[in-house]
Amino acid sequence: MTQLKTEPVSEREPAFWYLIPHGYLQLDLNPPVEQIETLIRQLLSLPDEMRDRAEEVLRFYAGVVTSLNANRVQACLVGSHPDDAGRIAFSVLTVSIVPTSGANAKLVIAALAGAGSPDEGMRPLELPCGTGLLVEKKLSTTAPGRPPEGSDTPPQGQVWQGTVAVTGTGIPDIIMIQMVTASVGLADDYRDILLGVAHTVTFTDPSIPETGSNVDPEPGSAAASIRSDFG
Repeated sequence: MTQLKTEPVSEREPAFWYLIPHGYLQLDLNPPVEQIETLIRQLLSLPDEMRDRAEEVLRFYAGVVTSLNANRVQACLVGSHPDDAGRIAFSVLTVSIVPTSGANAKLVIAALAGAGSPDEGMRPLELPCGTGLLVEKKLSTTAPGRPPEGSDTPPQGQVWQGTVAVTGTGIPDIIMIQMVTASVGLADDYRDILLGVAHTVTFTDPSIPETGSNVDPEPGSAAASIRSDFG
């Protein structure tokens, strides 16, 4: 079921909303103390042969949450979808706020768009909420798993990373939406999901009804395609 995500209003951070696509579950970046205490009790009750591995996972989760919060990540979602071979393809979608240190956010995005080219995986976007920029690339990174026997070098793998930067009228910061997946062969599909999320970003509270808001989009239009993908 598609969810509507609302960002909290504060003096430093803009309020914005977007739709979460099917197949994504949100990671709790601010787990309550009671939940952490419950996890620790469950960990301590595990058999010795399972406890060490569970502790590694818990420490990894704590490290990820700490890192995401330090980088002003507002949401982190993990997606799982079947691929053409019947296996499960995983992806991570994050939404974060990037301060512009007093600069005009629209001008920053325009300057970045003007400096790049489609050949470099960079192109400007015209989104319903305002000016945007798409950047995509393939990266080599450390892969999950243990190093091969007799080697201290961790295994390496390749990921596809797509990023949309967007801002709106009167918004001082840049909203960054990023998708990462190790299923490089499905880059086109994940790009479509990323762009679909970007097209739903709004800086206007969607709970406030607008005149004519019940009008259906024109069949075959981009808006109609996005509605189909997001339910």
